Amino acid sequence: MKRLAVYCGASPGNDPAYADMARAMAAAMISQGIDLVYGGGRLGLMGIVADAVLNAGGKAYGVIPRSLVDLEVAHPGLTEMHIVTTMHERKAKMTELTDAFVALPGGIGTLDELFEAWTWNALGFHAKPFALLNVSGFWDGLDTFMDTVVSAGFLSSARREQLLMAHSPEEAIKLLDAAAASAAQGMVW
Repeated sequence: MKRLAVYCGASPGNDPAYADMARAMAAAMISQGIDLVYGGGRLGLMGIVADAVLNAGGKAYGVIPRSLVDLEVAHPGLTEMHIVTTMHERKAKMTELTDAFVALPGGIGTLDELFEAWTWNALGFHAKPFALLNVSGFWDGLDTFMDTVVSAGFLSSARREQLLMAHSPEEAIKLLDAAAASAAQGMVW
Protein backbone atom coordinates (compact mmCIF):
# COMPACT_ATOMS: atom_id res chain seq x y z
CA MET A 1 0.00 0.00 0.00
CA LYS A 2 1.40 3.35 -1.04
CA ARG A 3 -1.43 5.65 0.01
CA LEU A 4 -4.02 5.33 2.75
CA ALA A 5 -7.17 7.42 3.03
CA VAL A 6 -7.84 8.30 6.66
CA TYR A 7 -11.40 9.30 7.47
CA CYS A 8 -11.78 11.06 10.81
CA GLY A 9 -13.42 13.95 12.60
CA ALA A 10 -12.95 17.66 12.00
CA SER A 11 -13.22 17.82 15.80
CA PRO A 12 -10.75 16.24 18.22
CA GLY A 13 -13.60 14.64 20.20
CA ASN A 14 -13.82 14.47 23.97
CA ASP A 15 -11.34 11.66 24.66
CA PRO A 16 -7.61 12.49 24.35
CA ALA A 17 -7.12 8.89 23.18
CA TYR A 18 -8.61 9.90 19.81
CA ALA A 19 -5.87 12.45 19.14
CA ASP A 20 -3.24 10.04 20.44
CA MET A 21 -4.46 7.40 18.01
CA ALA A 22 -4.43 9.89 15.13
CA ARG A 23 -0.76 10.59 15.90
CA ALA A 24 -0.07 6.86 16.22
CA MET A 25 -1.76 6.22 12.87
CA ALA A 26 0.49 8.82 11.28
CA ALA A 27 3.58 7.28 12.88
CA ALA A 28 2.63 3.79 11.65
CA MET A 29 2.08 5.13 8.16
CA ILE A 30 5.44 6.94 8.16
CA SER A 31 7.25 3.84 9.42
CA GLN A 32 5.93 1.88 6.45
CA GLY A 33 6.33 4.60 3.83
CA ILE A 34 2.58 5.13 3.37
CA ASP A 35 1.33 8.54 2.25
CA LEU A 36 -1.80 10.15 3.71
CA VAL A 37 -4.92 10.93 1.69
CA TYR A 38 -7.56 12.79 3.70
CA GLY A 39 -10.18 15.53 3.67
CA GLY A 40 -7.70 18.41 3.58
CA GLY A 41 -8.73 20.12 6.81
CA ARG A 42 -6.55 21.68 9.48
CA LEU A 43 -8.98 21.15 12.37
CA GLY A 44 -9.65 18.25 14.71
CA LEU A 45 -8.34 14.75 14.14
CA MET A 46 -7.93 15.57 10.45
CA GLY A 47 -5.43 18.30 11.27
CA ILE A 48 -3.70 16.18 13.90
CA VAL A 49 -3.06 13.26 11.56
CA ALA A 50 -1.93 15.56 8.73
CA ASP A 51 0.42 17.53 10.99
CA ALA A 52 1.91 14.34 12.40
CA VAL A 53 2.55 12.94 8.90
CA LEU A 54 4.06 16.19 7.65
CA ASN A 55 6.16 16.78 10.77
CA ALA A 56 7.68 13.32 10.33
CA GLY A 57 8.61 14.08 6.72
CA GLY A 58 5.74 12.21 5.09
CA LYS A 59 3.41 13.24 2.30
CA ALA A 60 -0.18 14.37 2.85
CA TYR A 61 -2.69 14.77 0.03
CA GLY A 62 -5.82 16.71 0.86
CA VAL A 63 -9.13 16.84 -0.98
CA ILE A 64 -11.48 19.62 0.07
CA PRO A 65 -14.55 21.34 -1.35
CA ARG A 66 -14.13 25.01 -2.27
CA SER A 67 -16.79 26.00 0.27
CA LEU A 68 -14.59 24.70 3.11
CA VAL A 69 -11.51 26.44 1.72
CA ASP A 70 -13.54 29.64 1.76
CA LEU A 71 -14.33 29.05 5.46
CA GLU A 72 -10.58 28.93 6.12
CA VAL A 73 -10.51 25.35 7.39
CA ALA A 74 -8.13 24.03 4.69
CA HIS A 75 -4.70 22.89 5.85
CA PRO A 76 -2.11 25.33 4.48
CA GLY A 77 0.96 23.08 4.36
CA LEU A 78 0.04 19.91 2.51
CA THR A 79 2.13 18.13 -0.09
CA GLU A 80 -0.76 18.56 -2.50
CA MET A 81 -4.25 19.99 -2.15
CA HIS A 82 -7.07 19.07 -4.51
CA ILE A 83 -9.90 21.60 -4.42
CA VAL A 84 -13.21 20.22 -5.66
CA THR A 85 -16.73 21.57 -5.97
CA THR A 86 -18.83 19.05 -4.04
CA MET A 87 -18.58 16.42 -1.33
CA HIS A 88 -19.31 13.78 -3.97
CA GLU A 89 -16.29 14.94 -5.94
CA ARG A 90 -14.24 14.89 -2.74
CA LYS A 91 -15.05 11.25 -2.03
CA ALA A 92 -14.47 10.24 -5.65
CA LYS A 93 -11.07 11.97 -5.74
CA MET A 94 -10.04 10.43 -2.42
CA THR A 95 -11.01 7.01 -3.76
CA GLU A 96 -8.97 7.66 -6.90
CA LEU A 97 -5.90 8.72 -4.90
CA THR A 98 -5.85 5.92 -2.33
CA ASP A 99 -5.18 2.20 -2.08
CA ALA A 100 -7.27 1.59 1.06
CA PHE A 101 -9.37 3.35 3.70
CA VAL A 102 -9.30 3.51 7.49
CA ALA A 103 -11.84 5.28 9.69
CA LEU A 104 -10.81 6.79 13.01
CA PRO A 105 -13.43 8.34 15.29
CA GLY A 106 -15.57 10.98 13.65
CA GLY A 107 -19.10 12.14 13.05
CA ILE A 108 -21.58 11.95 10.22
CA GLY A 109 -19.02 13.01 7.63
CA THR A 110 -16.74 10.13 8.60
CA LEU A 111 -19.68 7.72 8.49
CA ASP A 112 -20.74 9.09 5.10
CA GLU A 113 -17.25 8.57 3.69
CA LEU A 114 -16.93 5.07 5.14
CA PHE A 115 -20.32 3.89 3.92
CA GLU A 116 -19.88 5.40 0.47
CA ALA A 117 -16.51 3.64 0.10
CA TRP A 118 -18.16 0.39 1.17
CA THR A 119 -21.14 0.90 -1.15
CA TRP A 120 -18.91 1.72 -4.11
CA ASN A 121 -16.97 -1.45 -3.37
CA ALA A 122 -20.20 -3.50 -3.26
CA LEU A 123 -21.24 -2.03 -6.62
CA GLY A 124 -17.88 -2.89 -8.17
CA PHE A 125 -16.62 0.68 -8.58
CA HIS A 126 -13.41 -0.25 -6.73
CA ALA A 127 -11.84 -3.21 -4.93
CA LYS A 128 -10.09 -1.26 -2.18
CA PRO A 129 -10.33 -2.49 1.43
CA PHE A 130 -11.48 -0.49 4.44
CA ALA A 131 -11.14 -0.80 8.18
CA LEU A 132 -12.27 0.79 11.40
CA LEU A 133 -9.58 1.80 13.89
CA ASN A 134 -11.40 1.17 17.16
CA VAL A 135 -10.22 3.69 19.75
CA SER A 136 -11.59 3.32 23.29
CA GLY A 137 -14.49 1.22 21.95
CA PHE A 138 -15.66 4.03 19.66
CA TRP A 139 -16.77 1.67 16.87
CA ASP A 140 -18.24 -1.09 19.09
CA GLY A 141 -21.82 0.05 18.54
CA LEU A 142 -21.43 0.19 14.77
CA ASP A 143 -19.84 -3.26 14.79
CA THR A 144 -22.83 -4.67 16.68
CA PHE A 145 -25.28 -2.81 14.46
CA MET A 146 -23.75 -4.28 11.31
CA ASP A 147 -24.35 -7.76 12.77
CA THR A 148 -28.00 -6.72 13.22
CA VAL A 149 -28.13 -5.66 9.56
CA VAL A 150 -26.90 -9.14 8.58
CA SER A 151 -29.43 -10.83 10.90
CA ALA A 152 -32.22 -8.74 9.41
CA GLY A 153 -31.32 -9.93 5.92
CA PHE A 154 -30.05 -6.64 4.48
CA LEU A 155 -26.35 -7.52 4.27
CA SER A 156 -24.62 -10.77 3.40
CA SER A 157 -22.15 -12.29 5.81
CA ALA A 158 -19.45 -12.05 3.13
CA ARG A 159 -20.08 -8.33 2.67
CA ARG A 160 -20.14 -7.86 6.45
CA GLU A 161 -16.70 -9.46 6.76
CA GLN A 162 -15.31 -6.71 4.56
CA LEU A 163 -15.63 -4.18 7.37
CA LEU A 164 -12.35 -4.89 9.11
CA MET A 165 -11.87 -3.98 12.78
CA ALA A 166 -8.45 -3.02 14.11
CA HIS A 167 -7.33 -1.95 17.57
CA SER A 168 -3.99 -0.44 16.60
CA PRO A 169 -2.67 1.38 13.55
CA GLU A 170 -0.25 -1.46 12.87
CA GLU A 171 -3.09 -3.99 12.93
CA ALA A 172 -5.14 -1.78 10.59
CA ILE A 173 -2.31 -1.61 8.06
CA LYS A 174 -1.71 -5.36 8.31
CA LEU A 175 -5.41 -6.15 7.78
CA LEU A 176 -5.68 -3.72 4.87
CA ASP A 177 -2.55 -5.12 3.21
CA ALA A 178 -3.89 -8.67 3.53
CA ALA A 179 -7.28 -7.64 2.11
CA ALA A 180 -5.62 -5.83 -0.79
CA ALA A 181 -3.57 -8.97 -1.54
CA SER A 182 -6.78 -11.01 -1.56
CA ALA A 183 -8.39 -8.51 -3.92
CA ALA A 184 -5.38 -8.75 -6.23
CA GLN A 185 -5.99 -12.51 -6.38
CA GLY A 186 -9.56 -11.95 -7.47
CA MET A 187 -11.34 -12.37 -4.15
CA VAL A 188 -14.25 -10.04 -3.38
CA TRP A 189 -13.03 -6.66 -2.18
